[in-house]
Amino acid sequence: MMVSNPLFYLIYIVIEVYTYLLVAYVIISWLIAFEVINRHSQFVQQISYALHRLFEPVLKRIRPHMPDLGGIDLSVLVLFIGVQVVAYTVRWVEYNLAQM
Repeated sequence: MMVSNPLFYLIYIVIEVYTYLLVAYVIISWLIAFEVINRHSQFVQQISYALHRLFEPVLKRIRPHMPDLGGIDLSVLVLFIGVQVVAYTVRWVEYNLAQM
């Protein structure tokens, strides 16, 4: 993807990093839930804590609007789709501003 404006490039990079960290948050939470990795390890605790602090404020606002599906939490999926919509919108705005 070619981004001509440095501001849009920075926004796009931040969105991409946020997306990758969201995927890491999901994978870490699954690995801890299925006891694949030891949650008492200091390294795992630090990574899990940092990702939790990054995403939980946003996910906490999404969860009340989600239906109760038992133990399935779809708020992460909603956040992922929302981030992708924001990324698409940034690309669209940048493209339209470049056409002017």
